Order: sequence, then C-alpha cells, then structure tokens
Amino acid sequence: MIDEATKRRRVLLKLSGEAFGGGQLGVNPDIVGQIAREIAEAVDRVDVAIVVGGGNFFRGAELSQRGMDRGRADYMGMLGTVMNSLALQDFLEQAGAATRVQSAISMTQVAEPYIPRRAVRHLEKGRVVIFGAGAGLPYFSTDTVAAQRALEIGATEVLVAKNGVDGVYTADPNVDPSATKLDHVTYGDALQKGLKVVDSTAFSLCMDNGMDMRVFGMEPAGNVTRALLGETIGTLVTA
Repeated sequence: MIDEATKRRRVLLKLSGEAFGGGQLGVNPDIVGQIAREIAEAVDRVDVAIVVGGGNFFRGAELSQRGMDRGRADYMGMLGTVMNSLALQDFLEQAGAATRVQSAISMTQVAEPYIPRRAVRHLEKGRVVIFGAGAGLPYFSTDTVAAQRALEIGATEVLVAKNGVDGVYTADPNVDPSATKLDHVTYGDALQKGLKVVDSTAFSLCMDNGMDMRVFGMEPAGNVTRALLGETIGTLVTA
C-alpha cells in the first residue's frame, strides 16, 4: 500500500537474528549499528516496519530436536527476538529515527502490545515499528510473522534481508557452483522447484494474498537502504 495522503511507500523488512550476532551468540553492536544507520537513511521517504528473528539467542526448532518441548523452546526464541528488537530500537534512535517496539507477548515495561491500527498510526507519523516476540505462538517462524504483519499493516512488499546470499538461486550456491541467480521468480515456481527462500507458510501467505517479496543480500553496505527505497536488487518473488 502507498499512503494516498503522502504517497509514501510502506514496506516490511525481515532481518535474521544471525545477522545481529555476526555468526556469534548475542548482539554485535557494530553490526546492529550499521544496520540501524542504513534503515535510518530511508525513513524520511518510506514507512518502515521490521520483524527480527532470534537465531542469535535461541532457535526453537533446533532446541526441540535436542529433546526440549517445542512450545517452550519457541517461547524462548520469541524472547530472543524481543532482545534484538530493543537493541535495534536503541541503535535506530542513536541514528536519529523515532521508533516503537510492539511485542506479541505482553511485556509492558519494554514494549507496546501488538495492535495493528496503532502500528499503522506510528508508521503514518514517520516512526519505525519493530515487531518482537514473533506471532506470540509456538510453531510459527518469524518469516511467517513477517508475511502476516506485512499484510495487516498494508505494506506493498516484504523485504527479506539474507546473510551470505544475494538473492534466490536455482540451487544452493554454496553447494552447487553451477547455480545461477534469478532476477524474478513466481511463488509457484519457487515452491515447485523447492527453492529454499523463506519457509513455505510465509510463501503461501504471500502467494495467496498477492504480496510481493524481494530477497536480497545485506552485503555490501548500503543494500538495506537501497531495498527500502525500492531499488532493483536481489530477486523479486511475485504471485
């Protein structure tokens, strides 16, 4: 959706938790600071909402494979996403952007509750809205939450920032040297060919509701700003 009053573009940016840790456990302030500055570059021209993963703290699915109850492991992962949301909020405000964190799990001292209409109001006022705690439900990935939130706030596009890959390839480029990058692919083709971009629930949500998705690499510096502003980078996935 483009806000008719201001003709502003509105996007949902999905960031992985692993990006925040730079491959390590916890938050790397240099990396998060750089991401925040790239986002802050675009907020005067674009309505930006963000969903952050929690993989730098906990991955529920992996913990459950080691014998932990899946629901409890997923809730731990959701708490990790809130820690990342607060870190990003701090660095965004240092970079001069007004922000709000909304959490799907009630924790009123640190975040607002997730209220879609309030989120839209913040966006209209030029604030960056960061959605923490996933869907507030186990068994849902943050990819799926990104698609759901994008639909609910009326975004035009889901932007999926990737580490170590700059788009969607015909096969895993780290394994298959003959893999080629696709500039454009349909959800149907991606599902049919088993291209692992985001999880299949997120794909289906976007496909069924006509939501475009752009998958791009976080490197080199400046790519996040370019994606937010609507430049043609990475791979466009459409219905």
